Amino acid sequence: MRNLKLFRTQEFRDIQVPGKPQCFSLRSEQGTVIIGSEYGLIEVDPVTREVKNEISLVAEGFLPEDGSGCLVGIQDVLDQESVCVATSSGDVILCNLSTHQLECVGSVASGISVMSWSPDQELVLIATGQQTLVMMTKDFEPIMEQQIHQDDFGESKFITVGWGRKETQFHGSEGRQAAFQMQMHESALPWDDHKPQVTWRGDGQFFAVSVVCPETGARKVRVWNREFALQSTSEPVAGLGPALAWKPSGSLIASTQDKPNQQDVVFFEKNGLLHGHFTLPFLKDEVKVNDLLWNADSTVLAVWLEDLQREENSALKSYVQLWTVGNYHWYLKQSLPFSTCGKSKIVSLMWDPVTPYRLHVLCQGWHYLCYDWHWTTDRSSGDNSSDMANVAVIDGNRVLVTVFRQSVVPPPMCTYRLLLPHPVNQVVFSAHPKKSNDLAVLDASNQISVYKCGDSPSADPTVKLGAVGGNGFKVSLQTPHLEKRYKIQFENSEDEEVNPLKLSLLTWIQEDVFLAISHSQSSPQSVIHHLTMVPSDTEDEQGQVNISSSMTVDGVIISVCCSPKTKSVALQLAGGQILKYLWESPSLAVEPWKNPGGFPVRFPHPCTQTEVAMIGGEECVLGLTDRCRFFINDNEVASNITSFAVYDEFLLLTTHSHTCQCFCLRDTSFKTLQAGLSSSHVSNGETLRKVERGSRIVTVVPQDTKLILQMPRGNIEVVHHRALVLAQVRKWLDKLMFKEAFECMRKLRINLNLIHDHNPKVFLENVETFIRQIDSVNHINLFFTELKEEDVTKTMYPPPVSSTVQVSRVPEGRKVDLICDAMRAAMENINPHKYCLSILTSHVKKTTPELETVLQKVHELQGNAPLVPDAVSAEEALQYLLLLVDVNELYDHSLGTYDFDLVLMVAEKSQKDPKEYLPFLNTLKKMETNYQRFTIDKYLKRYEKAIGHLSKCGPEYFPEFLNLIKDKNLYNEALKLYPPNSQQYKDISTAYGEHLIQEQQYEPGGLVFARCGAHQEALDAFLACGNWQQALCVAAQLHLSRDQLAGLGRTLAGKLAEQRKYSDAATVLEQYAQDYEEAVLLLLEGAEWEEALRLVYKYNRLDIIETNVKPSILEAQKNYMAFLDSQRATFSRHKKRLLVVRELKEQAQQVHLDDEVPHGQESDLFSETSSVMSGSDMSGRYSHSNSRISARSSKNRRKAERKKHSLKEGHPLENLALLEALSELVQGTEKLKDEIHHILKVLFLFEFDEQGRELQKAFEDTLQLMERSLPEIWTLTHQQNSATPVLGPNSTANSIMASYQQQKTSVPVLDAELFIPPKINRRTQWKLSLLG
Repeated sequence: MRNLKLFRTQEFRDIQVPGKPQCFSLRSEQGTVIIGSEYGLIEVDPVTREVKNEISLVAEGFLPEDGSGCLVGIQDVLDQESVCVATSSGDVILCNLSTHQLECVGSVASGISVMSWSPDQELVLIATGQQTLVMMTKDFEPIMEQQIHQDDFGESKFITVGWGRKETQFHGSEGRQAAFQMQMHESALPWDDHKPQVTWRGDGQFFAVSVVCPETGARKVRVWNREFALQSTSEPVAGLGPALAWKPSGSLIASTQDKPNQQDVVFFEKNGLLHGHFTLPFLKDEVKVNDLLWNADSTVLAVWLEDLQREENSALKSYVQLWTVGNYHWYLKQSLPFSTCGKSKIVSLMWDPVTPYRLHVLCQGWHYLCYDWHWTTDRSSGDNSSDMANVAVIDGNRVLVTVFRQSVVPPPMCTYRLLLPHPVNQVVFSAHPKKSNDLAVLDASNQISVYKCGDSPSADPTVKLGAVGGNGFKVSLQTPHLEKRYKIQFENSEDEEVNPLKLSLLTWIQEDVFLAISHSQSSPQSVIHHLTMVPSDTEDEQGQVNISSSMTVDGVIISVCCSPKTKSVALQLAGGQILKYLWESPSLAVEPWKNPGGFPVRFPHPCTQTEVAMIGGEECVLGLTDRCRFFINDNEVASNITSFAVYDEFLLLTTHSHTCQCFCLRDTSFKTLQAGLSSSHVSNGETLRKVERGSRIVTVVPQDTKLILQMPRGNIEVVHHRALVLAQVRKWLDKLMFKEAFECMRKLRINLNLIHDHNPKVFLENVETFIRQIDSVNHINLFFTELKEEDVTKTMYPPPVSSTVQVSRVPEGRKVDLICDAMRAAMENINPHKYCLSILTSHVKKTTPELETVLQKVHELQGNAPLVPDAVSAEEALQYLLLLVDVNELYDHSLGTYDFDLVLMVAEKSQKDPKEYLPFLNTLKKMETNYQRFTIDKYLKRYEKAIGHLSKCGPEYFPEFLNLIKDKNLYNEALKLYPPNSQQYKDISTAYGEHLIQEQQYEPGGLVFARCGAHQEALDAFLACGNWQQALCVAAQLHLSRDQLAGLGRTLAGKLAEQRKYSDAATVLEQYAQDYEEAVLLLLEGAEWEEALRLVYKYNRLDIIETNVKPSILEAQKNYMAFLDSQRATFSRHKKRLLVVRELKEQAQQVHLDDEVPHGQESDLFSETSSVMSGSDMSGRYSHSNSRISARSSKNRRKAERKKHSLKEGHPLENLALLEALSELVQGTEKLKDEIHHILKVLFLFEFDEQGRELQKAFEDTLQLMERSLPEIWTLTHQQNSATPVLGPNSTANSIMASYQQQKTSVPVLDAELFIPPKINRRTQWKLSLLG
């Protein structure tokens, strides 16, 4: 759905040389044109408009002086830096343009009619006057000569296997005689010059020759290969014309055919069979086709036609038409009318071999024209809902308009078509935001037809409905009507005659003002014209468009774009400079377009599509080149963009990676767009979506979610881009347009939770509005069923980064309940009968489904059905409920209501067998009420309720009650059902205590026994758990004798001593067993020196000091000394080994930058024989765990955990094990401070000063050693090695990857604390100053 848009015209008029031009060739590398005349060659530069070379062929005698000579071909030979010229007299001349040297490389006595070079310039083909073809190399060495007329079909002759003879075929209305009729060959067309025509395939492997057969007088097309072997001959085609052009891509050969009522362009396959055609928009014998030309990429076919003389003195014209194909339909995109007499008569035309859409035209009056087109999509540019998303497609004298807002019609069909009197060259939509559906059409006669939307008094005959009309179908479409046609009045009528495309880049900027661009004929300048519509006095008379003002701009303007919002007009020059056109100012002016930094904007490469858009509050120019490079101002954002469109605040792009990306421009930046479009960036689902290969953006429907894409083959596809959908839904929700948002979300499968999560506070305040707008029970139920606690704005649909609105959120776990309650209240307020099913759904959907309430409401409906039109019967409600809830679950809940009528109602709707549930219900009905409810609750496994009902049945059911609570462990609930002084309470407590003892929970069990008065059981429980205080309290309540109490005390002391609670054990022995000697011994064993001395002096047993206390103190001093020596030795050994391990690892890392040290849960599988292994070796050997490893037993897992930090030398995690051991040594030494302080005091007390000083000195040395070593062991580098990757100018890809891998694997999460150094508290006062 694209049109060809002219963006540049080059002219070189009145070249001052003798003679008349006959043919021309291009020198692509030099950018010059070689023109041949009857006197010689000239080389002109169309840019500087000067003649660079002039070579006479008359002086050397190659052309006659009388001007009767004729050149049949010119070809620029690249590798020889020369031009090859063939004359009709038979000479082939090589002209060196730098030395002006002429060399005749060959001569044909019979003359030359055609010279044609292969595309690769390796071969040259010459058609002679003797009807032969001569093939030569590029060095003009003859290869072969063949007769141009051949009797044989060729190597690709069709093979018949004997069936399907013509005589046996069905011939329809022609009858059986048609099988025996001889085919009549029509002679060549009257205007045919009978000259052979030659065309090559794009790869140079084949060429086709069209000649007039001397036997039949009709034209035939023969295909030859590169080796000069005939391949095929075309089937007989009546009225075949001389024009011939082989499509460069190789699929078809184009020619023309005169039919009885029309003239067609027909296509042959390589085998000579016809394959398709299209009809030229002329009557029979009205025009002749002089030539057909394919452009370089095979997308455009140029047809050069010329009027035939039908009436005397009639003005004859020639036409150049550009045709393209899409969806198997041929469109006439451009029509260039020229005069056939005088200076503007076309002599020759040619497509540029390098630039695909550049056409070169040479006219008889030494007038050279060069046109540049590019593809564009002509679409309306409004951004409100009144814009119909129109797209206009040019097709000859018709404009096919598709209204995508109302109908998605695939091309070549359309919504409606506009019929024009002349072929159309440009279509433009109004830039006025409220009149964006109005369009203007510029045709080949330089008339502007203005079509406006709105009420028309009568049907417009020039507007015809397309695919949406006919067959009695009423179209709800407002078509535009022709307001008036306006003729453009040129100051110089010759301009229009010489250059039919004088005006280009038409832009409708105001109600009655157009902008148009023309390019200067003599200098690289452009003129901006203001075209003002001057309506005529009468209705029917044609209006005029006057050029009200003009402004000359230095440079060639190649694009004009206008912003509908800001009215800014941006002009792009051929050099990439962007200018702002101040068209609204009193004095017209242009100024450089400046970027936010204040510098002039210049595209690095000229762009074929430009747009003006607001990005981050700044007005920017967006450009896309024909090489898919995308620019914003002078920044290249991406290099793989195939198309783009700006809609409202969004930028949509399609890429070579077959994706469509959508970016919000409101608060974005260039860097954000570059990151989003870079291949390494992973965009979220809202920004990016996959599209079909080769898709291009056609248009976006404003205030809707439709994005129209066109595939390479021409068909249309509508997608709803997630970013557009969510943006539109958010707009609707902000405006409280719940119905539109709901319908869109339902259709496009957007999670309905977004309706609430977008703004919970607003939704809950407008629940009633939501229900009234939706007004459908089914849709409300759908909304309920999709509800979930998840906040979709944080997971599925995160808001745009630019969104700064703070939305109050619902507390976790309450969202669904809040919505259900709020909506139920609103529905009950509006119409509880109409929304009955939705109300039931709101109960069921709650976090804890309120099924009893639902069943009760259904039961009420059954009891008294309301006489309301919208009311729902109990039958319908229950049937609906069974869709939401499993029938067995519903049956159980109905049983839990103890309402047997309700149970029967549900059971009847289920698949249950009445033989199963009726006997059970009858049995229940016969029971006493409390026991009946107990039975139901027990059946439903609601045991807490069951024991509540059973407790009310009487004492005879207590054994059953006790068995149930024992079985289901319901002791706490059961104790609440009986008073504390009852026998049942004591029985339950006893059972509870026994249960706790079985579970080895002795202390809670003892407390339960003590509370219910079972003192002996409580004593046993407290003894088992070692709670000596409670045990002695219970013993006092049992009134034990003195001896029994002493025995109990000794038992308790023994258990406490086993638990190393020496102080408690000593207290029990002293106070309850009166054994202070044993108590002192226990205190000495527990290093409780001062408490032991207190007892010694209390009982005046000073002898114990000499016999027990002093020896224990000295023994403890020796043990401490030995322990500290061991600690220092172990600490020094581990520290030394740690430094060695670290050095080895650093060496290995320097040697193997791309290796990683193995770490992880399965390190025990690695070899323990080497101290350092490369990470690549480890990862290569153990990258995949096998089933034996992954299925470890629990015993092996515990073994692996113990083995993980092994101090064995060479273990992969030896450094971590050393750190762990060193940390434990430091922490263990730190904990000794209190013990050392206490023993130092008693050593001083008993005058063991020497031993005290020795111990104090040893402990101080140990602490100092550890404190000095801390910074060396726990270095800052090794703490940060897992968080700082190796980056910088000297890093390589391997080193960076290795550092990241090491970062990922070097420090497991569970071992991170090993890198935190242990703390030594210097404030702890452990030294005894009395010892010096």
